[in-house]
Amino acid sequence: MKLREIVVEKAIIAPLKATKRDEAIKELVDSLARNGAVKPALVEELSKAVIKREKKGSTGFGHGVAAPHVKTLEVQRVFAAVGIAPGGLEFQALDRQPVHVVFLLLSPEERPEEHIDAMECIFGVLTQDKFRRFLRQAKTPAEVWGLLEEADAASGTA
Repeated sequence: MKLREIVVEKAIIAPLKATKRDEAIKELVDSLARNGAVKPALVEELSKAVIKREKKGSTGFGHGVAAPHVKTLEVQRVFAAVGIAPGGLEFQALDRQPVHVVFLLLSPEERPEEHIDAMECIFGVLTQDKFRRFLRQAKTPAEVWGLLEEADAASGTA
């Protein structure tokens, strides 16, 4: 699976306007809706579902990154949005540090294997210090997209 297959290019927000976790989640879900990945009428419901999932255990796994996610019947394939928060967001991350890079993932509930593949794809690159550092420094959606292209090429999936 390629990052560029799951990330909706026009749903990359750099920088995020949000300064709080729940606002950032809603901003990213809204960006997916504005760009045709989900129905606009579902933004509130999907945002609440992601936030509810987040309350079960933070998806801020440390090193300044988080991957909030939810499986839902409202999507037919995996979609991701990416947000860059230069000032950092409180995400109750495992290392207690602010989150600067957020990959929000919506997956079809009836195909859990696709969710797992997408999470592995995302975590595969987010465990790389250099990739995280460059993402954090990205100032525009185009810069983020370029980094995703490089990551896909480096993984041999381009």
